[in-house]
Amino acid sequence: MTATTVTAPVTGSGRVPPLAGLRQTFTMAWRSLVAVKHNPLELVDYSITPIMFVFLFTYVLGGQMAGSPDAYLKYALPGIIVQNTLFMTVYTAMALNTDLTKGVFDRLRSLPIARSAPLIGRITADLAKHVWAMLLMIGLGLALGFRITGGFGGFLLGALLLVVFAAAVSWSAVLIGMLAGDAEKVQAFAFTLIFPITFTSSAFVVVDTMPGWLQAWSDVNPVTHLSDAFRGLLVGGPVAEPVLWSLVWAAGIALVFYPLAMRAYRAKV
Repeated sequence: MTATTVTAPVTGSGRVPPLAGLRQTFTMAWRSLVAVKHNPLELVDYSITPIMFVFLFTYVLGGQMAGSPDAYLKYALPGIIVQNTLFMTVYTAMALNTDLTKGVFDRLRSLPIARSAPLIGRITADLAKHVWAMLLMIGLGLALGFRITGGFGGFLLGALLLVVFAAAVSWSAVLIGMLAGDAEKVQAFAFTLIFPITFTSSAFVVVDTMPGWLQAWSDVNPVTHLSDAFRGLLVGGPVAEPVLWSLVWAAGIALVFYPLAMRAYRAKV
């Protein structure tokens, strides 16, 4: 009689080699990206909405804010892109919450993949969507008369800064997505936080035009630092200090929300 050795399959709770985990993460990221073709409404969020932001801010507010749409576009486009980047992190929270409530993570748990692969894959895919939306808005801005006087290097550094900041903020989105009861609550809670932070910054107006008490907040607002840094890299202006503060804020946000988000994720998955 011949003995047969049976090797138990690796489950989602098993230890996965780092390279295998990395491949699985990119596979999950690709899954999130190709899902767009099955859900055309995502194209509205990642394509139509950014275009709408540029047109509305430029042609509705431009004359009032800067005397002409062209003049306002040169100031506001970097801030509009920053605002859109922050708003898009809400979609990360909503998608994770939907996957959680619909049992997608329950099915993934039984697969021989790293437990973090679905989560990191989702964030990676959403960062790619951030880049797409940013390029779309930059392209539209160029068509409307915006010029990148900071050169191609400035543009690349600005894009990298946005991606780094979005990656940090994504961990707060993960926490919200894990704790909220449904996608509607995610959207309501996240937008309630993002709206006042963005509109009390230098994204759309010069801080000096605000009341003194509001200037005090705007001067330390992370969106102000990010908007000033991105604007400086694209069209010129102070760069070193706002870039430094943007990175400090990104590191602080990640240090606070990463462990909280991962703890909530492990508790759910």
